[in-house]
Amino acid sequence: MDGLTTVIFPVAGLGTRMLPATKATPKELLPVYDTPLLQFALDEAIAAGAKRVVLVSHPDKSAIEDYLTSAPALEESLTRKGKADLLRALRATCLPDGVDLRVVHQPEPLGLGHAVLCGAEAVLPGPVGVILPDDLILGDPCLAEMAAAFRPGEMRSLTAAQEVPAGQVDRYGIFACPPGAPGEAIPCTAFVEKPAIADAPSRLAAVGRYILDAAVFDVLRDTGKGAGGEIQLTDAIARMGGIHAFRFSGTRYDCGGKDGLVEATLAVQALRRGAAGRPRIAAE
Repeated sequence: MDGLTTVIFPVAGLGTRMLPATKATPKELLPVYDTPLLQFALDEAIAAGAKRVVLVSHPDKSAIEDYLTSAPALEESLTRKGKADLLRALRATCLPDGVDLRVVHQPEPLGLGHAVLCGAEAVLPGPVGVILPDDLILGDPCLAEMAAAFRPGEMRSLTAAQEVPAGQVDRYGIFACPPGAPGEAIPCTAFVEKPAIADAPSRLAAVGRYILDAAVFDVLRDTGKGAGGEIQLTDAIARMGGIHAFRFSGTRYDCGGKDGLVEATLAVQALRRGAAGRPRIAAE
């Protein structure tokens, strides 16, 4: 597939794992060194070819929309002071020409599947991408790698995946795949949300990147509550069939927790010091 036209960002969560930092600042705007988490995700979506970004947000998180809005007074001040580098960085927070922004709200925390369904009326035709911004993946743009590997018709879904410790499988969606399957895109026979450790079919776990056939929205409308009493995207993917896991090349950081955010900050700091210019996920 050449690229994705629509990428959904489920950003309605209140970031309780990061309190008190998220009392007034959405977790998606917390900085990783000098760049908000959301910016890394936006760059990745654009690198995958996105023409429309759909934010599934919460009415109390208007700061995310503010971040993506131009700031003429601040731009004028930076221009007047000759701060060209800062001006370029500020303008880069707005979506580039040709990329459309749509914002919808998820007023209640009813699960990731419900969040994706909230974006159904805002997407363009064709497969859709989903990025969870607090799963930061540094390296080659993960969603672009996935788009290159996605085969419409053969695959109904493609989900970024990595091995996790056996004691953590009950925190993730877990794939059942043939052991030692070669290649990046691996066909799977099942996909289970947060299985008990003793029942997990493998240690291959989903992380926050998905490419989904547009049929997922109809499936989600008919998907009841699953693990945690929420509408799980994992359950809808399993019901569609055509399940594939994708072994990505980058390094993933769980920035929904304090330790992961610190580890990611140190990694980005090392990148900043080790390369000239600003090493963004997407080519500038």
